[in-house]
Amino acid sequence: MKRICTICARGGSKGVKNKNIRELLGKPLIAHSILQAKASDLFDCIAVSSDSDEILATAGKWGADCLIKRPDELATDQAAKLPVIRHCVTEAECISGQTFDVVVDLDATSPLRIPEDIVGSVRLLEERRVSNVITGAPARRSPYFNMVEVDEHGVAQLSKKLNTSVIRRQDAPKCYDMNASVYVWRRDTLFSYPTLFNSDTLLYEMPEERSIDIDSEIDFRFVEFIMGRTSSSEE
Repeated sequence: MKRICTICARGGSKGVKNKNIRELLGKPLIAHSILQAKASDLFDCIAVSSDSDEILATAGKWGADCLIKRPDELATDQAAKLPVIRHCVTEAECISGQTFDVVVDLDATSPLRIPEDIVGSVRLLEERRVSNVITGAPARRSPYFNMVEVDEHGVAQLSKKLNTSVIRRQDAPKCYDMNASVYVWRRDTLFSYPTLFNSDTLLYEMPEERSIDIDSEIDFRFVEFIMGRTSSSEE
């Protein structure tokens, strides 16, 4: 079973300038994902896709095996991620001369994951023999209890209704926030289906403290604080 890890990191971030190569506890942000992929000891290839030569150079310095220059049409604000991952896999297969069975995508802006999260997600896919696995954390809000939608008349109602009323959030069906940290596919599924969710998609649960995605300056500072506190406690 051959596995590839893809890390897709576009240049020109608007929320946090140059966030993918910004230093986080002494390492560029993207380096954390590369090192986690290496520490998992799962992959025959770690490939980084970017439209930025600076990001690719940084990724190569920190141990990425394949550096994939992303075409302009896949580097816009409107570009979907699945075609980017497919392009990365196809190019990496041409460079490496290998065909991969399992594709694992790590979001470069989710550095709080640990290698065990990657291993657990891949194990779930391979042991259960499903098409793909996503990761998520228990949701703070429930569409059955305290998440509402407002209709065209301004009337607020619960997003989802059950036949019986829910008195406590704990009594509602368990819901999760997707954290975009780890995505795992069988290669044929990734290339055959246009959407993320399939009839057998499974979720690997991660705790909230490892599920923060850096999308703003506040997110960056918060992740920096958590990682600094964790590092201090391990010394």
